[in-house]
Amino acid sequence: MQTVKFRKLADGDREDYEFLEDCEITYASQVGARLLETLKKLETAMSGFQVTRLEHCLQTATRAWRDGADSDWVVSALLHDIGDIHSPYDHDEYAALILRPFVREQCCWTVAKHGDFQKLYYAEQMGKDPNVREKYRDNPYFDDCAMFCERWDQQAFDPEYQSLPLEFFRPLVTEVFARAPYDKAVIRPGARVPLVDKSLAQSRLQAA
Repeated sequence: MQTVKFRKLADGDREDYEFLEDCEITYASQVGARLLETLKKLETAMSGFQVTRLEHCLQTATRAWRDGADSDWVVSALLHDIGDIHSPYDHDEYAALILRPFVREQCCWTVAKHGDFQKLYYAEQMGKDPNVREKYRDNPYFDDCAMFCERWDQQAFDPEYQSLPLEFFRPLVTEVFARAPYDKAVIRPGARVPLVDKSLAQSRLQAA
């Protein structure tokens, strides 16, 4: 296998670093496939719910898809809890870091903060503040995150719900992670795309 010539970064030349850049680009192009393999491990992650963590992610993404959400929203919904594997106490920020270079800022912010927004549904039962989300009230994406949790995330623990399989989402994941990282045309700071598109939802339902 070809390698660089140096043993210390300070000794590398242009040829070495151009070679490494090509290696990085090739490796990065496979991120989507690796994420799907990682998601499969959620099948055995943290038990206690009536569905697996993988099924929860599939239900969240399926609800987004059936609501006519665009690819940024659907992929964000699918990956929103991927951090449960390696970073259970910061799972939302972990997932957001993965998504940040490839999806709209609106979706990334929602994933990063959804943990606090979800507390509305259970924190009081544990003697904690259910309104932690209020500290984000002035953020332009507040309502988007609230809807993400209400329509998709907090409902996705139903063992009777018919979710789409992981392979269904592979083309969307591949498309999103094939984008040029931090492309301004993708990140679109301040842009808000509705979570629900009734017309698209209807066409998807008819095509199913």
